[in-house]
Amino acid sequence: MLVSAKEMLNKAREGKYAVGQFNINNLEWTKSVLLTAQELKSPVILGVSEGASKYMVGYKTIAAMVKGMLEELEITVPVALHLDHGSYGGCLKCVEAGFSSVMFDGSHYPIEENVAKTTELVKICKEKGLSLEAEVGSIGGEEDGVIGMGECADPNECKAVADLGIDFLAAGIGNIHGKYPANWPGLSFETLEAIKEKVGDMPLVLHGGTGIPADMIKRAISLGVAKINVNTECQLAFAAATREYIEAGKDQQGKGYDPRKLLAPGAEAIKATVKEKMELFGSVGKA
Repeated sequence: MLVSAKEMLNKAREGKYAVGQFNINNLEWTKSVLLTAQELKSPVILGVSEGASKYMVGYKTIAAMVKGMLEELEITVPVALHLDHGSYGGCLKCVEAGFSSVMFDGSHYPIEENVAKTTELVKICKEKGLSLEAEVGSIGGEEDGVIGMGECADPNECKAVADLGIDFLAAGIGNIHGKYPANWPGLSFETLEAIKEKVGDMPLVLHGGTGIPADMIKRAISLGVAKINVNTECQLAFAAATREYIEAGKDQQGKGYDPRKLLAPGAEAIKATVKEKMELFGSVGKA
């Protein structure tokens, strides 16, 4: 059964570990993440971007697939199905489709409009029992076609949004989506500390978890980050394993072209990446 992410993230913040949000792109992805979470007894959040939802034929299809898998794979660890960087309309669709958590990304609106739309969604999510993530200060890198360098959020704006009744907050602290450039200055812990001071016990979210050095991840967790998003790293691992299989000519041996065989090395590579992240985030055995 899907659960809201609220309780798992409050527990993570108190226990000084983080729960990974692993974005899913297809059946193999979803299955690999769920099996790894179950094996490691870790809570997990399955993230779905609006772009990925179009690829996977919509939110209802995704919710039905995930719910079916929880049952068929006998998954007992807490699992949240979460909309990543959702528009206002996307959030409403996910509420209807049976997601257990949504993120409203109003970071590109003026703060007043971000606050107004977030306030509406707080009411809807509370009624339906979903958890709600909001964002202040845009996260850099490329996210559905928008490119930016990692910005730092204004701690006062963070407090204004946190006070609306959301469950967890994504705040830009110099982090970016995708691969980090060679000249990336690193996370701004000064900003993170200032935000933490303003929002108190609210669990914080770190987007763009791919490529942030382990010591920075651990320090961020010690300062209240309870959810870390990973997407690019799983994609790179999947692509590398698939390339290796094809370059070795394995797709031309016997029935090596069967998609179940062709995609298997990639699926295993995702499992290995997820395991590595769960160990780093400290969520192993916390289910």
